[in-house]
Amino acid sequence: MPEENKVLEATAILRFARISARKVKIVADLIRGKKVDEALAIVKFTPKASSEIIEKLLKSAIANAENNHGMNRGNLIVSEIYANQGPTMKRIRPAAKGSASRIRKRTSHITIKLREV
Repeated sequence: MPEENKVLEATAILRFARISARKVKIVADLIRGKKVDEALAIVKFTPKASSEIIEKLLKSAIANAENNHGMNRGNLIVSEIYANQGPTMKRIRPAAKGSASRIRKRTSHITIKLREV
């Protein structure tokens, strides 16, 4: 069975990032479907907690595309980017009257897929 019209995709995945998926999705929505150079510029100047994480992951995906798949950087676009919820670390904080309250330290799995136009 010949592989015709196969679209190459370069992927970078970050698992167990110590930031909630909800915060990552805000920045992810900004760069979905953009060219990689434009996406890097947007992420660099977006004042959000997840911007640094996504910038590093996007650079990794670009390097994967160039080195592993032989893609041209000028033709790359962010075809998919999503953040799924990872495991939540549960911690306890002392509260009034000898009770305790729960602290949820959320994690996320972030995936970026690039393809050539």
